[in-house]
Amino acid sequence: MSFPAHLPDFAGTPSQPWSADRDETLRCIHIRQETHDVKTFVLAADAPRSFRYLPGQFITLELEIAGQKINRCYTLSSSPTRPDVVSITVKRVPGGVVSNWLHEHLRVGMALGVMGPSGDFSCFVQPAKHYLLMSGGSGVTPLMSMARALHDLGSDADVVFVHCARTPADVLFAEELALMARNMPKFRVAIVCEQHTAGSSYAGHLGRMDAARLAHIAPDFMQRDVYTCGPAPFMGAVRTLLDQAGFDMARYRQESFSFEETVAPAAPTTGPAPAAAGGAVLHTITLKKTAQSFSCAEDQTILQAAFAAGVRLPSSCSSGACGTCKSLSLSGKVQMQHAGGIRQREIDQGWMLPCCSKPLSDVALDR
Repeated sequence: MSFPAHLPDFAGTPSQPWSADRDETLRCIHIRQETHDVKTFVLAADAPRSFRYLPGQFITLELEIAGQKINRCYTLSSSPTRPDVVSITVKRVPGGVVSNWLHEHLRVGMALGVMGPSGDFSCFVQPAKHYLLMSGGSGVTPLMSMARALHDLGSDADVVFVHCARTPADVLFAEELALMARNMPKFRVAIVCEQHTAGSSYAGHLGRMDAARLAHIAPDFMQRDVYTCGPAPFMGAVRTLLDQAGFDMARYRQESFSFEETVAPAAPTTGPAPAAAGGAVLHTITLKKTAQSFSCAEDQTILQAAFAAGVRLPSSCSSGACGTCKSLSLSGKVQMQHAGGIRQREIDQGWMLPCCSKPLSDVALDR
């Protein structure tokens, strides 16, 4: 009997472990429609491969869309306890370049370039006995990866999983979370929806998360290690709530990617760089394709200067880890301190990461 190529070779040669230092080509083997605007894409290697990573880490997709090379990072929603495949769960963003391409064009059998895994947002980095996992919208993915791992490993950790969504129709993984709660005596789930959906049988919490609601859901939240992921306003609200309650913020961790897919580029700017404030040295950063330029001090990154000037460059982690902002340098010198989001051979070819590069001269980028 023969099996599809993506199935694990349990009786054959031991699979090659996944390495963050090596490019991967993974193939889409399954697509699940989670909600009206969220899909899960299951990926596997053509040859047997064990995907080893920390629950909560992300991978970077290396795509070519409309003739343009685009990198975009997505947290793995899968768990390394099921190591033969990985999955990403992607919300379709109105006008979003990558999310719309994935939803509209990625099909079973298609191959994707992948770099990863990266990141240290994981409860397995600093294990605890009591967790509060708080997610907003599609920010549930890294927390779902952690929960799946804890469940599969038979962990005796006390977990309260709070998932916040706009409406009941937007709730992700409700049935699987309920199954985990049935299987794990110390695993509790609370769903919070901002508003009701007409015709829905939803009978859970309604409204926004606040101190009173959190105290009702998890009366002992002050004694828990908190992990949260979601839109910036959601995480800001959670952080403020905890801070005002006197929570030990050393036990608070959050994950966020800052890329905005839909922001239009700023109008072209030209002209000499303004005088440096406080004696700081300024250099001019020029974007060839968009005919834009802006000033950047030697003590700030090119990405920081671009945002300050109203020029939007693609970015996600803003720490040199994901490679989303990778750009080809046409001229100039920079000081770059990355965290694995670019390989040496790419640096040798002239590529750099604006998010972690400070200019040592005027710089021109092929953007």
